Amino acid sequence: MAEHVDRLAEEHPPIPVDSADYSMARPELLAETFGPVLTYMSRVELEVERNVLELNILLPDPPPVDKHFYADVWLPQETHHGLLLDRLQSLAGLPPADPDLTKVKFSYRLLGSLGRWSAVQDVSRMLYYLTGVATEQSAILAYNKLHDGLLELGERAVASTIIAPIRRQEPGHFAYYKIAAQGLWAEMAPWQKWLVRTLRRHTFEPVGAYTKRQWAEFGAVMHHLGITTEGGGGLSRYAQQIGRLERDLLWARKQGLRVPAYVIDSLKSAAKLAAADRVRR
Repeated sequence: MAEHVDRLAEEHPPIPVDSADYSMARPELLAETFGPVLTYMSRVELEVERNVLELNILLPDPPPVDKHFYADVWLPQETHHGLLLDRLQSLAGLPPADPDLTKVKFSYRLLGSLGRWSAVQDVSRMLYYLTGVATEQSAILAYNKLHDGLLELGERAVASTIIAPIRRQEPGHFAYYKIAAQGLWAEMAPWQKWLVRTLRRHTFEPVGAYTKRQWAEFGAVMHHLGITTEGGGGLSRYAQQIGRLERDLLWARKQGLRVPAYVIDSLKSAAKLAAADRVRR
């Protein structure tokens, strides 16, 4: 794991904001087509500063490799992703990102206080890894669709110098969380696994969605990326992709389960909230 993190740091330094080509053929059309996507994703990427604050509370005594990963590698990479996207949306005529960098959930503080016991902290670590897997898988899928969509609009400069470099960094993050989750799950006691299943079932949420408004915004992202408008069950396929690891780890005993119900239910709720917003407008 330590070698993987060191390799990520060496091979994928933070992308310089001034390295991108922000020239756009039709900025108004780009903003109309993908504005909600850029707004949401730039906000989520820039909130990693608060995410690290949450992790410092949630994991009072984390393994050194975890802290090295999220503080020294993941944080600067993701922050630069947010800066790149925020500058792009501003140049396209959209409002700048408005990340919340201070508000920490009470549940994080509670788990952090209990995390003085290593067995409880391992439960928190497992939830952190699972969230990381779902988040990074969502990011990979979103950046792939955004890249293809920008090429269809003829926006080759921003697709190749902003979105392509960003999406190249996400799989390394995904791999870290996946390997860490598989390793820790194999070491957990039955009661810890039961607790992880219970907490995950009741706390799963779409990436970056902490309020009802943000759930609707996430639903709008799925809509603008074509996830909820694809024929043949696009939303179900998306849910299966982001929920595959926890299906295989947490729910392996449930033969034939394609995706945990809480994953698909959350995405459907976000899509319904976004659809209701569109009707009201």
